[in-house]
Amino acid sequence: MTDDIEEKLARIGITGTLYKLYLTAVGLGAASITDVAAQAGLARTTAHDALAKLEEEGLVRFVDNGKRRFVVAQDPGVLLERIEARRQMIEDVMPVLRSMYHHETGKPNVRFHPGPEGIRTTLWDTLSGGATVLRATLSMKELMAEPGLEEMERYLTERARRGTWLHVIRSEERDIAPIWPSSREQRRELRYAPPAYTLAMTCFVYGNKVALISSARESYGMIIDSAEFAAFQASMFDAMWSLSTPAPAQP
Repeated sequence: MTDDIEEKLARIGITGTLYKLYLTAVGLGAASITDVAAQAGLARTTAHDALAKLEEEGLVRFVDNGKRRFVVAQDPGVLLERIEARRQMIEDVMPVLRSMYHHETGKPNVRFHPGPEGIRTTLWDTLSGGATVLRATLSMKELMAEPGLEEMERYLTERARRGTWLHVIRSEERDIAPIWPSSREQRRELRYAPPAYTLAMTCFVYGNKVALISSARESYGMIIDSAEFAAFQASMFDAMWSLSTPAPAQP
């Protein structure tokens, strides 16, 4: 059983001296540094440095009692929190790392995300690159069906909170509710496409990426990471933007 625990903790970086001291601290509950070191079979100076590392990881804490310093093991649930924090950190930097990788190799990267979850993944990716302005054509009729009004409101609120402007073109005939107008507070500028052009699909251009969101009937999201394709789509958007009619603004 102990060997199994040692193998699994080693996978998250708790090995050697750290492993010995952590298990000893868990077993003792609260003990002086000297007692923990002796129980683990380590010199006090070696144990002190390793325990400081465990404290940084949130696995133990030091408690001073008079002239003596005690080591108190933290709840093992901290391990799950530690893993979740690292997973979140990796998820946050992954889009940037992938973008750097594909730009370095000179190859475009196309990711296809099927189903409602794929649409949500694609939508939220548009906030991952740190762009100050998003270019977008939105089809409100399709977005009301998937991902739905509640998810869109969460997304738009978070985008505005981050200070990211949205330049958006919509087809007036596909608007099904009087919402999402031009608004300085919401960092959104809306224009309506000429009546001859019907925008029945949602598209975002951000950084070197283009995100496409289908209707609920076809139900997919697609992210194309390509500097050339993104530049082309940005130029097409800017041309349509110049032909579109500014919508009345709200404060």
